Amino acid sequence: LASSVSLVRKMIAVESRARRPLAKTAVSVVVIAHALLSHGSQGFSMIPTTTRLGGGRRHQELGATTTLVDTPISLPTIDDAKTVTFSKYHGLGNDFILVDNRGLSEPVVTPTEAAQLCDRNFGVGADGVIFVMDADDAANDLKMRIYNSDSSEPEMCGNGIRCLARFASAELGLDAEAFRVETGAGLIVPELLDTVVRVDMGEPELVGAKVPCTLEPTDEAGRVVDAPLVPSVDKDLELEATAVSMGNPHAVMFVDNLDALDFERLGPLCEAHAAFPARVNAEFVEVVDARTLRMRVWERGAGPTLACGTGACAVLVAAVLTGRAERDCVVRLPGGDLRIEWREEDNKCYMTGPAEFVFAGSARVPPVGSSTA
Repeated sequence: LASSVSLVRKMIAVESRARRPLAKTAVSVVVIAHALLSHGSQGFSMIPTTTRLGGGRRHQELGATTTLVDTPISLPTIDDAKTVTFSKYHGLGNDFILVDNRGLSEPVVTPTEAAQLCDRNFGVGADGVIFVMDADDAANDLKMRIYNSDSSEPEMCGNGIRCLARFASAELGLDAEAFRVETGAGLIVPELLDTVVRVDMGEPELVGAKVPCTLEPTDEAGRVVDAPLVPSVDKDLELEATAVSMGNPHAVMFVDNLDALDFERLGPLCEAHAAFPARVNAEFVEVVDARTLRMRVWERGAGPTLACGTGACAVLVAAVLTGRAERDCVVRLPGGDLRIEWREEDNKCYMTGPAEFVFAGSARVPPVGSSTA
């Protein structure tokens, strides 16, 4: 608003220097004032050399001269924006915007609009937007879709599905201790316990080609376990990757000292590594002991996050395959701890951790391509 008032003053000064009748300027000021009063700081677009005005007139400032050009101009208004009602939850700091999308066949916002909502400076702020939808199969309870903060759509999210379960129980009136949730990674079953949510994450996929991963298999079963990551992403650090899919692809790399790792540089290089044609979630892991693992994750489509549930499962699986850990471990992430089990009896991974409400509200999503600066 302050910058818009400054613009009005500037227009008056320019018109005065040009010795033009102030009547035209007055009309422009009235138009701008009306826009500001009607829309506040939203719905009013300012461009460095061209200022949009209502009433079909555009003011162009070119050096010391001023011209008024008749041009059809339409301002984005609040009415043009899409209003989205949401609740925000987080699982160990991995935060999500939850939207009740039941009754609709597609998410209420586009991937680009979801990225706007996720923006931490100009939006609500989140790692992703989760849409709670009607299940395709009547035998199931719900369907989950998610758009990442970069507009991509992953198959599933472990922390996100814990948040979905808590949201469904607390805010959608679904009275159940467990939910059968359809995801891009298959059927996932979160179970509400006292203060945490336990999730049956299903069986890990270990055949490299199915992850997908193009590194040379290290055994006859086609698994990629502690395989050299080639081409190398660091001339001074030889990383070895274990490829695991938990419905989404993971590259697990063990390091001696997690704190000494150049995580911000190596994370995006590993995410986009040529050996993972669908890109990959990159996990860097330090073994504390046989029951405790520390990890940091660079998530595909979200970058560094405080926690990753599917990543924690992949880390435990890789640690067991390489003889570094037992099948029931605490995985320590920057946002807190998850308990992960990989049970021999059913070959499934189980993840247990919190899901907490942050706040609820509604947000206006401006049309793509409009400016609300």
